[in-house]
Amino acid sequence: MRAADVLVRAGALIAAGLVGAVLALAGDAALRDEPASTTTVVRDAFPVEGEPAREGGVLSINEIYEQTQSGVVQINTTSVVSRVVPDPFGFGFPEQQRRQGLGSGFVLDKSGHIVTNYHVVKDVHENSGQISVSFSNREGVEARIVGVDEATDVAVLKVDQQSQALTPLRLGNSDRIKVGDPVVAIGNPFGWERTVTAGIVSALQRRIVSPGNDPIDRVIQIDAAINQGNSGGPLLDRFGAVVGVNTAIFTGSPTEQGFVGIGFAIPVNTVKEIAGQLIEDGKVDRAFLGVEVQELNPRVARLFRLPVQRGLLVTRVIEGSAAEKAGIRAGTTNVVVDGVSYRVGGDIIVAIDGQRTTEFVDLGSVVGAKKPGDEIEVELFREDEREKVEVKLGRRTETPSSD
Repeated sequence: MRAADVLVRAGALIAAGLVGAVLALAGDAALRDEPASTTTVVRDAFPVEGEPAREGGVLSINEIYEQTQSGVVQINTTSVVSRVVPDPFGFGFPEQQRRQGLGSGFVLDKSGHIVTNYHVVKDVHENSGQISVSFSNREGVEARIVGVDEATDVAVLKVDQQSQALTPLRLGNSDRIKVGDPVVAIGNPFGWERTVTAGIVSALQRRIVSPGNDPIDRVIQIDAAINQGNSGGPLLDRFGAVVGVNTAIFTGSPTEQGFVGIGFAIPVNTVKEIAGQLIEDGKVDRAFLGVEVQELNPRVARLFRLPVQRGLLVTRVIEGSAAEKAGIRAGTTNVVVDGVSYRVGGDIIVAIDGQRTTEFVDLGSVVGAKKPGDEIEVELFREDEREKVEVKLGRRTETPSSD
C-alpha cells in the first residue's frame, strides 16, 4: 500500500502531528539542534512469566518500582544531520546540525541487550551518531544498534557490561491482560529519570501506524501518564512483569504535545518475537504480497458499474512479486472522481483467508501476520466474476511501500 495513503486513512503516527487531534510519538524528543561541523525466532524466544514475583499475589506500585527500576534505562542520542539552509538569492548552502534526543528502554537479558522504540534511535540509525545508555548509577555507557524494525517501532541495542551489573526485567504475557487491569509505566519523561506513573488498561486491540507507515495491531491503550521521553520504557502488570513497550500518546491538538489521558503500548508478545529475530539475524523476516491498492467506495463503484461496493482496487503489481506470480492484475485506466484519482480495470480484492479487506490496514494486518512462504487465499473480483487465487507469499526486502 502507498505510504501516503496509509497516513491519510489511518491517522498517522508522526512526530510533527496532524491537523486536529494527533497521535504523537511518546519519546525521541529533539532537545536541541546545534550547528556542527533467515532463521525465525518464535515468540517464546524469551520466557513468558505472568505469575507474581512473590507469594501473596499483587505487588504494590512501590514494590513494582523497587524491583524493576534498576532495569529501566535512559537513552540519549546524538546525531549529525545535513540540511540545506536557504539564502536570500535562493541558492541555499549545506549545513550540518548536531541533534540530540531522549528516550527510555529496559534490559532484556544478561548479555546486555536493551529494548527500546525504533523512533528513539531513528536519527542515529539513518545518520551518523552515538547512543548513550544510562543505568541507575547515572553513568552513561555507549551502546550500538543490533537491529531495528520500523514496521513495529521496535529496536534492540547492545551494551558491553558485566552481567552482574544488568537487571533484566521479567517478560509477561500480553495476551492475558484485560481491560481494567492495573498497569505501571516507568520511563524518563522530559529527562526526569525513572519516573513511575500508574493507571489501568483502557482498551485492547487498538491499531496505530508505525514510523514505517505499517499498521501495528493489538496495541494496548492505557491511561497511565506518559510523555516525551517515555518511549521505549516498560509497561508493567500488577505482578511486575513487562506487558508492553510505551510508544505513543494521543494529544488534543498539533500544537500541544502533552498527555491527555490516552497512551499506547506495543504488546510484549509482539516485542518478544521481533526482538528475537533482531538478535538472531539483525533484521525481521516479513512476508510480502507485492501489490499497491486503493480503497474503493460506493460512489466510485456506482459510477463505473463495478461488481462490488467495497474492496481494494489493485493499482500496481510489483514485478517479480508473489502477486505477479499468482496472476493478480492491476488497473489500467486512470479516472478522477471528486478530485481524487482512481485506477480501475484491474482486480478488486475483497478478502484474504476469509477476512474482509475493505481498508488499507486490513490488508497490511493479514499479510503482516504471515511469514515468507506461507500460502494465502486471495478472494477478488475480476470484471464481474468472483474468483479465489492461491498465493505463496514472498519476502519483503525493500522499505515498506506496498503489501
